[in-house]
Amino acid sequence: MTPTLLKIVFIAIAIFIVYKLIFSGKKGLTLFEMHFKEGRLTSHKGKIPDKFAKECRAIAKSDKLTCTVRAEKLGDVRLHVSANVSESITQRIRNVFPFEYYDKKQVDNSRKMS
Repeated sequence: MTPTLLKIVFIAIAIFIVYKLIFSGKKGLTLFEMHFKEGRLTSHKGKIPDKFAKECRAIAKSDKLTCTVRAEKLGDVRLHVSANVSESITQRIRNVFPFEYYDKKQVDNSRKMS
């Protein structure tokens, strides 16, 4: 191989590694996302547990919140609340969230033999 070709291969590998390091941030599967503006639910995505949605709306309405509440699953379920929300309100939202709903192990019945 010529030195020029080796340089091109080396640069291509370096660019690929840099790209992977920058853009491969570990992000889990987004279960749901709720957007509140001045205490009202403006938009949502995903399947939100009914009880949590109702209680979260009540908290947002009482405190006139403008924020985003998002649940991600990367091994375990994590609840993310916007940084502009105070710690006490964030804790109230976390206390309402049904973590046990997502912690259930899914049983694969297709492999069971009877």
